Order: sequence, then structure tokens, then C-alpha cells
Amino acid sequence: MEQWINDYIRQQKSALDSIPASQVAALIEQVRIAYREDRQIFVFGNGGSAANASHFATDLGKGSSDKLPRRFRVISLNDNVSWMTALGNDYAYDQIFVRQMANYARPGDLVITMSVSGNSPNLIQAIAWGNEHQLETIALVGAKRGRLAELAKHVVVVDSEHYGRVEDAHMGICHMLCYAFMEKPSLAES
Repeated sequence: MEQWINDYIRQQKSALDSIPASQVAALIEQVRIAYREDRQIFVFGNGGSAANASHFATDLGKGSSDKLPRRFRVISLNDNVSWMTALGNDYAYDQIFVRQMANYARPGDLVITMSVSGNSPNLIQAIAWGNEHQLETIALVGAKRGRLAELAKHVVVVDSEHYGRVEDAHMGICHMLCYAFMEKPSLAES
């Protein structure tokens, strides 16, 4: 068992080492622009990535915002279960994020999604819709890349196909996006 644990940790470190710092810095800049221009930030995913989306919205909306003169406008589209199930039931599951954004999104808003495979139809529909409506689109994906890596304007690829390791690395990236403002609040002023 200890060998398996050591191998898992080694492979997790490898996934973390594959995160390109320059691309994460570019994402921090997109979040900074959204803050400066008082844009809405939408975040969402499926399964573990949905949990990561909720966690990110909490950290940015509470933790990062506590350090700044005004609040980030951020929402996880995974968090209104009754709305998601109504949209999935009345339209189609691939519309659960698009239809929520249609109520709120404006050109220039920021869309962040996370997916290990990069091929979830509801995420693809949402990023395509975001592009069509002049939103800034970001996708965090795994080594499979998928269609999201082709569609999103900003992409960070974690070099692993293992769901747990990629989701952990994505949360690490989300924490960097939040802690950049918690630990360097002057970023929001520039």
C-alpha cells in the first residue's frame, strides 16, 4: 500500500509540475480585468469539477473579495440545483449552463470551466455560446484536451488523464487565481 501511495504522490507532483506558470499568469490577468471592469465571472463543471467550481466561487467571492475595496462578482452555475434540473428536464442537459448564462451574461464577462476530458457536451455548448456572445472563455482541461481546448480563448492543460490528479491540479490553479488577490491585493489596483 505504501508503494502505491508513494507512486500516487509522485504522479500528482508530475501533474502539478505540468502546470504552465505563464498561462496561469494570463488567467490571473483575465480575473484582474474582470475585477477592474466589474464583470461577472461564471464558473462551472461536472462531477468533481462542479465541486471545484463551487469551491472557487467561494474562495474568490469571499476570501479574495475580503482583501479588496469591492467584491468580485462570481457565481458557480452548479449551485442552483432546482434551476439546473428544470433546464435539463425542459430543454436538455447540455443546456443547463447556457440557459443560466443567457439570463445574466453580458459581453466582456468571464467564463471559466473545468473538465478532465474536455468533451462534456454541456461545457462545450456553454463555451461556444460564450464565444458567440463576446465573453472571455477559459477552460482548464486534462491531457486529453478535447473540444474545449479548441474552443476556449484561454486554455490550461494539466498533463495527465487521471481524473483525481487533474481535478486536484485544477483546484490548485483555482487557488492560485484566488490567492494571487489575497496575498497581492495590489494586483486589483493596477
